[in-house]
Amino acid sequence: MNHYEIIDMGSWKRAVHCAVFRDSVEPAFCVTFELDITRFLKRVKELHYSFTMSMIYAVTECANEIEEFRCRFVDGQAVLFDRIDTAFTYLDPETELFKVVNVPMADTMEEYVTEALKAAREQKEYFTGPLGTDVFQFSPMPWVTYTHISHTNSGKKDNATPLFDWGRYYERDGKVLLPFSVQAHHSFVDGLHIGKLAKALQEYLDA
Repeated sequence: MNHYEIIDMGSWKRAVHCAVFRDSVEPAFCVTFELDITRFLKRVKELHYSFTMSMIYAVTECANEIEEFRCRFVDGQAVLFDRIDTAFTYLDPETELFKVVNVPMADTMEEYVTEALKAAREQKEYFTGPLGTDVFQFSPMPWVTYTHISHTNSGKKDNATPLFDWGRYYERDGKVLLPFSVQAHHSFVDGLHIGKLAKALQEYLDA
């Protein structure tokens, strides 16, 4: 597990908000919006990178820069991780069943894409055990262009792992657009923070 610090609830500005949302029946909320991937898609194709693994890297890079996305509950306490790694679904083409693959974040996209594809192809088990709290979860659904998505609920209110999804990209007015979804725990993340992520991610994709 990556290093984390326990949040001091006595001095934390978000302590009251955290307590209110933590006690909700459904403490997570999900937002879907469009991303312009025109330049990004062109770049990863030129580099012969996997689009999926490249997107996972891009999102993880941007989300790690926003403190609220690195907050979790560990042993009942609110904590802030120094770094968050990745866990993603990967379809087995023979069985048409997915497996969940854990891959540490890397310093470069090239390194991450290489290691992620290697890990996904070599892993035989569909599930290797419970996911750690220090990951971002990814579950792309590239077969459908959607405007909304919902997820299964484990019933564990302290599950604060953000979940990122995207659907099938499409062209409109000369741009390539991607439906993109963020599910986050309201104890830590507000719409403001999703807005910050959307802005940072779009700037990354445009670079």
